[in-house]
Amino acid sequence: MSGKKRINDQELQLLVFAAPSDIHGTGLFSKQYISDGEYIGTFHGPEVQEDGEHVLWIESEKQSSGYIGIRGENLLRYLNHASPGNAEFDGLDLYASDDIHSGTEITFDYSG
Repeated sequence: MSGKKRINDQELQLLVFAAPSDIHGTGLFSKQYISDGEYIGTFHGPEVQEDGEHVLWIESEKQSSGYIGIRGENLLRYLNHASPGNAEFDGLDLYASDDIHSGTEITFDYSG
């Protein structure tokens, strides 16, 4: 992906918002149409060693376990699980894996 990454909430709020979810607690929703393959944002936060609320586990060659945990500190922490989801991660970058209409909850498959 080229261009500036959406990391902080001010940048993300142009495209998404957090609201009550029918899936679980608070969810992340689209403010506008997002086309399949479009970059949504970058999950951002400190590395952690233990699982917990809003922790995303990604593959990492630098960890002996093969995974690194990131505790979300931006709006992407409100992503909920669905199988299949309508978005997916490439590293920490989130992309639409389907067309997402305005007002639709953005989800990803936690097991993916």
